[in-house]
Amino acid sequence: MHRGRYIWRRTLFALVTIFVAVSLNFVLFRVLPGSAVTRISRVPNASPAMKEALTREFGLDRPVFEQYLLYMKGLFTGNLGISYHNRLPVADNLAAAFMNTLPLVLTGTILALLIGIFLGVLSAVRRGSAFDYTMTNLSVIFYAFPTQFLGMMLLIFFAGVLPTAGMADPFAVALDPGEQFVDRLRHLILPVATLTLTLYAEYLLIMRSSVLETLGEDYMLTAKAKGLPRRRIIGSYAVRNAMLPTITMIALALGTVVSGAILIEVIFSWPGIGRELYEAVLHRDYPMLQGGFLVITITVVIFNYLADLAYAWLDPRVSD
Repeated sequence: MHRGRYIWRRTLFALVTIFVAVSLNFVLFRVLPGSAVTRISRVPNASPAMKEALTREFGLDRPVFEQYLLYMKGLFTGNLGISYHNRLPVADNLAAAFMNTLPLVLTGTILALLIGIFLGVLSAVRRGSAFDYTMTNLSVIFYAFPTQFLGMMLLIFFAGVLPTAGMADPFAVALDPGEQFVDRLRHLILPVATLTLTLYAEYLLIMRSSVLETLGEDYMLTAKAKGLPRRRIIGSYAVRNAMLPTITMIALALGTVVSGAILIEVIFSWPGIGRELYEAVLHRDYPMLQGGFLVITITVVIFNYLADLAYAWLDPRVSD
């Protein structure tokens, strides 16, 4: 397939996927039982007039198709709606939460990728050794542990040593900027460690499998017969070709950076986008959930699209 035709098809597929995801994002939250106004009935002294006024304010009294058109119009104008919970724009809520999530999830994801890929390559090169046996079994163990279990264990073991809640000490405002920065770094350690331990095992196992498969190819034997240095064979041939299946994994990992780590943020009371979505579920805050899932979906599609473009550069068969 010609490279230009390949890129055009992947672009069209990404756009169609985004449109379908946007439409499903609207429909799914309309077929769920109850609404934000339904929850008001639990509040004492919530009169029928109050619930009717809120229904009108949130636009829930309009036909579903009209709500869909207003929803699409809002997306094209950058308006994701108003949160039912705090009456603030959803875009502002997501932007503030995302800025808190970014240092946590991006740091943990990048560390997991670097550690997993590096140890995966070493395990494949030293296949059958004690190092390979140890790394493989450790990765399987960490991969099997649920995220909340690792988070709770780290919280219990390091509760008296490192901060376990929030992203900063409430009294740190009295400190100088350097000390405030150190305080935030200390609050990052446990959540980042939990995320890294949760993710790195998957990357290690996939990279190890990909490198082992590549090392068994005929062109690797040809490279060895030519007398090329082992380091060049591993770096220029084995790792580069093994990265093809790993690119999709990296794209998915970076795409989910926007969604945050819901369980980790809840366990460590981190005010990020994952915790915002968790609280939106509790409050049946549909605009907040729609906006959050929409941003997550579009981000994942975009990163997968970038992965497809990377295939076009790494795999010469695309341009044949």
